[in-house]
Amino acid sequence: MKAMILAAGRGERLRPLTDTVPKPLAEVAGKPLIVYHIEALAALGIKQIVINHAWLGHKIEQSLGDGSRWGVELLYSAETLALETAGGIKKALPLLGYDPFLVINGDLFIDNLPTIQGQSLCVAEIERLLDKKQAYLWLVDNPPQHPDGDFALKGNSVSPDGEARLTFSGIAIYRPELFADAPDGRSALAPLLRQKMQDGLVAGEHFQSYWCDVGTLDRLTTLNQRMANK
Repeated sequence: MKAMILAAGRGERLRPLTDTVPKPLAEVAGKPLIVYHIEALAALGIKQIVINHAWLGHKIEQSLGDGSRWGVELLYSAETLALETAGGIKKALPLLGYDPFLVINGDLFIDNLPTIQGQSLCVAEIERLLDKKQAYLWLVDNPPQHPDGDFALKGNSVSPDGEARLTFSGIAIYRPELFADAPDGRSALAPLLRQKMQDGLVAGEHFQSYWCDVGTLDRLTTLNQRMANK
């Protein structure tokens, strides 16, 4: 299985830091956010990781190189202008291949990668759970900045509507065919997922480990304080 780390965002709410540093290179406990993901993916046994980038993308490539120091191969999908999530993934499909792949937002911090119903992210388990599905999402408790959530979880089915809505974590496994209907160029992910949910093609589960969307300077400061106190 391959993985993709989404790293093309501008990081407006992290300015002025992101005027000179791409958001995924913001440091937590002295280490860039994106490096935590690379290390976790490498420990899982993933050998090829695709990273898309736009704003200050050359700095991401200069900082991370070819990935050999972590025992992985890093492949880069450069975007002149950020294509949003669905557009960025679709552009990177030639690098990702034909099998299901894991995607994680580059500006997240988690203590550990999620499991699938308590099992590690092994290919056999992924194929079983994605049988007749095109996406498997991990949803988290709604953070203060997003109290209304995104989607509802009913058993292992994800719905665009429902009372107990949770927030999409930015971590998912997708089949390439999910993006067959996505337009080339700039394209958002949420409308595509809602369409596929209506067709019963999206499954998921509740991710209850520590999760932080490092979207503001205050959240970055709080996260660094948490790490210092551990």
